[in-house]
Amino acid sequence: MTNCTLCKDELKPEEGQLIWRGDDCRVILVNDPDLPGFCRVIWNRHVAEMSDLTYGEREHLMTLVFAVEEAVRHVMHPDKVNLAALGNMVPHIHWHVIPRYQNDAFFPGSAWSSRVQETPVALLAARKQKAMELPEAIKAAISSLA
Repeated sequence: MTNCTLCKDELKPEEGQLIWRGDDCRVILVNDPDLPGFCRVIWNRHVAEMSDLTYGEREHLMTLVFAVEEAVRHVMHPDKVNLAALGNMVPHIHWHVIPRYQNDAFFPGSAWSSRVQETPVALLAARKQKAMELPEAIKAAISSLA
């Protein structure tokens, strides 16, 4: 699919930071000002549905998703982590790993719902600072899988 935004190799700085890339998947730290620590685990080839992957590919992808979730929990100390694989807007397999807090802008709704509150600026700044530790934590979590 030539116009798929997740098939492209280049990532604009405003979109986020490539943390790790393997043969099948990559991990991105999303540049989301309201949800610091938001990551995406993206299947490299254009595939729309999880059931299009082999059982081994599914296991590999989910192992990476869980490694990212553990790193996010360890570094960000969220109240909850949301895992989501929607693909309605971009039909390319990718998983969202989102640290959630009771005082984030969208809580208790999803990260795509309407804003219901303002997160205090100092808390957002502290979370952005913590999120800077995620690249190394995620790389370490993935390297420990081997």
